[in-house]
Amino acid sequence: MSWQPPVRADIEYVLPPWRAAVASEQVAPALTRVRRTLTWAMEQAWLRKSVLLLVLALLWEALARWYNNDLLLPGFLQTARALADAVASGEIIGYLRVSLAVLLTGYGAGIACAFALTALAMASRISRDLLETATAMFNPLPAIALLPLALLWFGLGHGSLVFVLMHAATWPLALATYAGFRSVPETLTLAGRNYGLRGLRLVLQILVPAALPAILAGLKIGWAFAWRTLIAAELVFGTTSGKGGLGWYIFQSRNELYTDKVFAGLAAVIVVGLVAEQVVFQVLEKISIRRWGMQR
Repeated sequence: MSWQPPVRADIEYVLPPWRAAVASEQVAPALTRVRRTLTWAMEQAWLRKSVLLLVLALLWEALARWYNNDLLLPGFLQTARALADAVASGEIIGYLRVSLAVLLTGYGAGIACAFALTALAMASRISRDLLETATAMFNPLPAIALLPLALLWFGLGHGSLVFVLMHAATWPLALATYAGFRSVPETLTLAGRNYGLRGLRLVLQILVPAALPAILAGLKIGWAFAWRTLIAAELVFGTTSGKGGLGWYIFQSRNELYTDKVFAGLAAVIVVGLVAEQVVFQVLEKISIRRWGMQR
């Protein structure tokens, strides 16, 4: 008797209707495109931050409409109109130009002073003790508290504001730079000395590149301290030589009960901070520490 293969039972598969199959085949690529679009959007930092800002603006507008008192809390749209009108008339641009001129002067002086102090601190033990003592003394001291003394020493002018801004920017930057220098591996320092680098050349060619992440963090902190100190000083100090800044614009608008202009001035302060962060510091990070693999 010859071998016979086993007989398997027939299985009947019920196919979906033709229209449903075509529809599913058309939906699958669409879903894939949606997933790719969402994945791309989540990878874009600027888009995520824009969505967050939009959500905050909507919450602000909703809260203002619920409170229903323009004198105390104008809405986002009303503030945006006031800011647009101030920009179009050139009023707020003039105040902003005065503030930025003083800010850049004081901030630049603070950077130079901080770098000189940290360079000296890496050169000798006495200078290191001097920097540590000075930062412990003056870093907790609010810069705005020095404004009365600055007015006595430098009079009613930009010199008082520059002195206060210099104090605000110097100590956080010096502290961050010094911490970055101390974190540089000793191997790199010894390698630089083997190549004959000493003093300022060692600082510029070895310590500064290795400590650049800490230095950039200090620059951000110094910028923020200087910017907010300037606005506070202008609120208290007012005008200098007949020219006021953004702080004076906010103060004057508050005296005239233009609350939408007050919020417009505050929005201008925030916009300047965002532009400095995205245009200046982010670009510096991309072309330096991120490009060199020192930061993700």
